[in-house]
Amino acid sequence: MSSPGVDGDPKPPCLPRNGLVKLPGQPNGLGAASITKGTPAVKNRLCQPPPPPTLPPPNLAAPLPRPALAGVPCPSVGLPLGGPASSPMRGLPAERPPLATDEKILNGLFWYFSACEKCVLAQVCRVWRRVLYQPKFWAGLTPVLHAKELYNMLPSGEKEFVDLQGFAARGFEGFCLVGVSDLDICEFIDNYALSKKGVKAMSLKRSTITDAGLEVMLEQMQGVVRLELSGCNDFTEAGLWSSLSARITSLSVSDCINVADDAIAAISQLLPNLAELSLQAYHVTDTALAYFTARQGHSTHTLRLLSCWEITNHGVVNVVHSLPNLTALSLSGCSKVTDDGVELVAENLRKLRSLDLSWCPRITDMALEYVACDLHRLEELVLDRCVRITDTGLSYLSTMSSLRSLYLRWCCQVQDFGLKHLLAMRSLRLLSLAGCPLLTTTGLSGLVQLQELEELELTNCPGATPELFKYFSQHLPRCIVIE
Repeated sequence: MSSPGVDGDPKPPCLPRNGLVKLPGQPNGLGAASITKGTPAVKNRLCQPPPPPTLPPPNLAAPLPRPALAGVPCPSVGLPLGGPASSPMRGLPAERPPLATDEKILNGLFWYFSACEKCVLAQVCRVWRRVLYQPKFWAGLTPVLHAKELYNMLPSGEKEFVDLQGFAARGFEGFCLVGVSDLDICEFIDNYALSKKGVKAMSLKRSTITDAGLEVMLEQMQGVVRLELSGCNDFTEAGLWSSLSARITSLSVSDCINVADDAIAAISQLLPNLAELSLQAYHVTDTALAYFTARQGHSTHTLRLLSCWEITNHGVVNVVHSLPNLTALSLSGCSKVTDDGVELVAENLRKLRSLDLSWCPRITDMALEYVACDLHRLEELVLDRCVRITDTGLSYLSTMSSLRSLYLRWCCQVQDFGLKHLLAMRSLRLLSLAGCPLLTTTGLSGLVQLQELEELELTNCPGATPELFKYFSQHLPRCIVIE
């Protein structure tokens, strides 16, 4: 018999036995359950009469169940799917897909993943692949394909060109092909559906392309306006004369041993709409820079002369007179350029926003005085490995109110006193002092006054200690400090 409760009602049957509490049968069809060695409070709670069954709230995010036959009770709510009066679900929205396959949600979610992560996510299911293969998720990215990745080996031992349909679906407008030959390029053109008109940029690196292959590529791929040739030693200057088209607006040629002065002649005469030119050629001389004409003067805004060892101040004269509208100029590695050449740049190229003088060992503090006096729009200045720059030169730069990025990597004469001049440059957002051996912890700690700084590079800097990095994390919380 059951003993009466506090209110006179009989207690439900709750028979403790060996530390087990027997629960009364539940109307949910789940059967009995047990709790081992429950506390008295738990046992008392479990022995209370079960509440009357209630209908679960409808889950609007999940699809409504569909019975196989009309009139069969819905297992989720226990009601027939009949007419309007028989269902409390009347007026709910139509069936919606699960969240994991809701394309509207996925279209917003996938923006938060990197390109590599998107490649993995596209293999989850067909819905994710269909959403991720929209061109908007791949804009601005360039696939890199090595020669060995362009073919599949068949059981017969023959090679079959890979299927590029996945690239076409994503609408890639640029490709980088590494180690390819003339035949590989022809196969690529034949197998990529967008190659004729849709590809805007092509980059060939360490490839064996010849003059004939270069001519066929630019003749067939009529949409290419940006071209990069790096480490391609089998084409000659004659190939540039026969293949370059006036539609090209950006050209980069580097580490191609057959490129010399005649290459610049071809570029200047065949590319009247050239906006960007990047040239790394050890055999180009001042004579080549005289080929630039007024046609390039109106269109060319970026010129990068990288490791052009034979260029002197005379070549700089030709540049500043022919290309007066430059906004970005790099003389990196032009080791024969001196302060006089920098003076020519500062006096004639007043529109410059970026100037790279790295690896120019003849540049001194005097060059920085010219830069500070005349280049009032300059936002980026690169002085890496300018070993004759001292604290005096930094004092000149402290007057530049527009300078946002300053690179002083391996400037071995810069000391703590020079850093004090930089503290007045409130416009600085990026400062690199990597490899400066004379800077101490005391001098570097003063950089906390640059509260607008966003990136600070201190790699290989002896004065950068763990305590200093902790100090920066506390006083420059918005700045990324590269150790």
